[in-house]
Amino acid sequence: MKKHIPNTITSCNLISGCIATSFAFQGQLETALLWIVIGAAFDFFDGMSARLLIVSSPIGKELDSLADVVTFGVAPSTMLFFTMKTVDYPAFLEQFRCLLPYTAFIMAAFSALRLAKFNLDERQALGFIGMPTPANALFWGSVTVAYQGYLGASAYSVLILTVLMLLFSWLLISEIPMFALKFKHWGIDNSENVIKYSFLVFSAAAIIIAKIAAIAVIIIMYVIVSVLVFRKKTH
Repeated sequence: MKKHIPNTITSCNLISGCIATSFAFQGQLETALLWIVIGAAFDFFDGMSARLLIVSSPIGKELDSLADVVTFGVAPSTMLFFTMKTVDYPAFLEQFRCLLPYTAFIMAAFSALRLAKFNLDERQALGFIGMPTPANALFWGSVTVAYQGYLGASAYSVLILTVLMLLFSWLLISEIPMFALKFKHWGIDNSENVIKYSFLVFSAAAIIIAKIAAIAVIIIMYVIVSVLVFRKKTH
């Protein structure tokens, strides 16, 4: 029975992503974000349970990626799709209102490509090459939920969202090394661990102060730290 436990948890991740997508289509973005976070929790525990039970398998790895495509690819893309349908458009883009929101699903395709590359890339044992899909999903969940007021205040929000969507789609498949919160050991006797612990403290403080709005800032800081610090370590 124990060999089925990780795959069952992974399936719960997939179901969470389906539920998140359903709520996103209905415009219930806060609930959609909640289910993405629940899916992320399942995603964390499926790998942990597989290692603890020593039941890792190729099918489990593939199932995990399929679940992640839904929870961290399709669900946040649907949240962006709904947002792009509801924000104001500048006059010269009004004629494209019925089409432009569908470009949000480009991000789902790039998420799938990123996950396919991850499965084949042996360089990503202790870090990432390109933005991990959960980070991308949390960024868009934060933007579409916490920044609705700002997005609704400008007629050019749809342009900003489109440019950001293309930028983050590129980040998903980029060759930029990004750190993972994995530790070879728990000490603070090296600069890499100090940076990771500092990032965790900053993230916790930001969420306490700004709640959901802080998540987008945290993800941007994650990219900046990765580019400025961890990319140098790989050269």
